[in-house]
Amino acid sequence: MFEMAMILAQEVMNIGKMGAGIGVGLVILGAAFGIGRIGSSAVESIARQPEAAGPISTQMLISAALIEGVTVIALIVVYILT
Repeated sequence: MFEMAMILAQEVMNIGKMGAGIGVGLVILGAAFGIGRIGSSAVESIARQPEAAGPISTQMLISAALIEGVTVIALIVVYILT
């Protein structure tokens, strides 16, 4: 009986690790998608109005930094919860 309980406990731990892996993957994909959209929109905006390149670049960098910060926090939370 004890052996069966240990086997079930190991399976639950493996499922938790698999969920953490899926969570990390989703966080990374979401951050990559967001930063990609920011970059493409910024390049398109600069192509339409070259004189506004400075403010657009500044806003792009601030937005990308905020996304990176949220990504790091999410990865830490996923790591702690496993």
